[in-house]
Amino acid sequence: MQYDYLIVGAGSAGATLAGRLSENAAAQVALIEAGPDHRSAEAPDAMRSPNPSRIINAPDYEMFRWDTLQARRTKSQTPRLYWRGRGLGGSSVINGQIAIRGVPEDYERWAAAGCTGWGFSDVLPYFKRLETDLRYGDADYHGNDGPIPIYRAPMSNWGPVDLTLGEAAVDLGYPWAPDHNAPGALGVSPYAINSREHRRVSTNDAYIEPSRGRNNLAILCDTHVDKVLFDADRAIGVRCVTNGRWHELYANEVILSAGAIHSPPILMRSGIGPADHLRDLDIEVRVPLPVGDSFQDHPIAAFPIVLKDAAIPPPDFRHTNCCVRYSSELGGAGPGDMMLVAMNRLGDGLGRHTRAPTPNFGLIGAWVNECFSRGTLRLASADPLAQPVVEENMLHHPSDLLRMRDGIKRLLELAHRPGFAEIAEFIGTGAATDGIETLDSDATIDAWALQNVGDAQHGTSSCRMGAANDPLAVVDPQCRVLGVRGLRVIDASVMPSVPCANTHLTTVMIAEHMADQLRND
Repeated sequence: MQYDYLIVGAGSAGATLAGRLSENAAAQVALIEAGPDHRSAEAPDAMRSPNPSRIINAPDYEMFRWDTLQARRTKSQTPRLYWRGRGLGGSSVINGQIAIRGVPEDYERWAAAGCTGWGFSDVLPYFKRLETDLRYGDADYHGNDGPIPIYRAPMSNWGPVDLTLGEAAVDLGYPWAPDHNAPGALGVSPYAINSREHRRVSTNDAYIEPSRGRNNLAILCDTHVDKVLFDADRAIGVRCVTNGRWHELYANEVILSAGAIHSPPILMRSGIGPADHLRDLDIEVRVPLPVGDSFQDHPIAAFPIVLKDAAIPPPDFRHTNCCVRYSSELGGAGPGDMMLVAMNRLGDGLGRHTRAPTPNFGLIGAWVNECFSRGTLRLASADPLAQPVVEENMLHHPSDLLRMRDGIKRLLELAHRPGFAEIAEFIGTGAATDGIETLDSDATIDAWALQNVGDAQHGTSSCRMGAANDPLAVVDPQCRVLGVRGLRVIDASVMPSVPCANTHLTTVMIAEHMADQLRND
C-alpha cells in the first residue's frame, strides 16, 4: 500500500502528527513505532502515577524504555543510562509530566537564526491549540479546548521540598510567578503538569487514542526502522523489521519523528550525515550533512536531601511541583537562562547517579536552561538495532560552566535557610559522607559539577533546523531534510537550540505547527 504520510516514531511529536494528519479522511497515514502497542485503558498504574519513579525503574516496565541506551554527560564522566521511552506516546509515558513552555526569547532566537516562521508570535497559536489550561484557559496566551490538560497543584498539595524551596526562594527575593507559561513570567512557580485528576495524560492518550477508529490510520508497533528508501533523490519509504521479518513500506512523504536520539541514526544509516563517519562504517554517502553535531540537553547539578521521617512523602507522591526560573545576567545569556528545581521523592533521572544513603530522599537542583555547549551523536555501528554513541559535552562552553557555578552557589544559599533544617537530616553532594560544606571554592564547585552533573533528559538539536545555506543545518524551516525530497524530520531533534524549559510541550508544539503546514501543502 502507498501511504500519503509515513511517520516513524510515536512519541511526543509522532503521536501528535498521526492524530492531526489523520483528521483528513482523504489522507492515508501510517504510524510506525519500535515499542509496544497499548491502549490508554490498559496503561499500568505506574504509568498513570504522578510520580514516574516506578515506570522508569521497575523491571516490570522495561518494554516502555530503552534500557541499553547510554550517554556521557561530561568528559570527566563515564557513560550511564539515558532515559528514553518507547511504545505509543514515547517518552511522554515515562517523563515527569512537566508542561512548561520556553520563554518568548527562545523562539525569537530560532527565527533570528534563519528559522523563518518559528518566532514567538508564530508558535504561540500552536501552544494554545495543544492545551486545555485548567486554570488560565481564558487568557489570550492560553488554550481552553486542546487535547492536553494543563494542571497546577495548589500549594496545599505540595511536598516538603517544594514548599521549603519555594518559601526560601521568595524570602531571598525571587518573585512569585503563578503561571510560568505566561509570556515574560520569571520566578517561583507551580509547575504546569500534563495531567487530569492526578493521572498522566500522554500523547498516546491525547492524540492516538481518539484517532484509533479511523480507517485512514494504520498503527504498526514493535517495528524497528533501519533506513529510508530512495528513488534517486526522493524518499519513497522505509526498510523495517517486525518480529524478525524484514519488509518495506512506501509513502509520498516520509517523516522521521523518532526523537533527538533515534532520528539521527536512521538518517545516517540512510547515507545522510557526516561523510567521514559514514565512510568509516562503509555506508555510502548520499548527502553530507551535520547530523548529530549540535546535540543539547540541560545540565543539572543536584544535592540529595536525606529527609527526616516526618518529611518523607508516601510512595507515588508527586515528585515535583515547584520550580524557580530566573535570569543570571551572566555569560551572555538571555532571560530565564537558569532554573532551580525541587524534588520531594526521587522520581526521575536528576539524581539517580548520586550515591545517597537512603532511597527516601529528595533533591534540590540547579540547571542551565540556555545552553551554549554542544554534544555529538554517532553510530556505534551500521547495525540498525545498536544504540548510538551520545557525547553530551556538558559545561564545555565557559558560559555554561560559569552559570552552573553561580547556580550551585544559589543552591548552597538556599540550602542554608532555616526551612531546610526542619525537613533534612543531611544535605549532601552525592556521596554518603560528603556534605555541601565541601563545596567551598570556585575550583571545588567546578570540579564537582564536571564529575557529577546530570541531564534532564531533554535531548534536542541533533538534526538542527536552519536556513538552507546554514552549514549547521540538517533541515530547513519546513523540516525538510536538505538535499533530498519527500523526507522530513519533525521532533525535538530539529530545535535549533534547547529552550529554557522542559522540552515536551515545545516538541508537541512543533508537531502541531508542522501538521498545519503539511495539511496546507
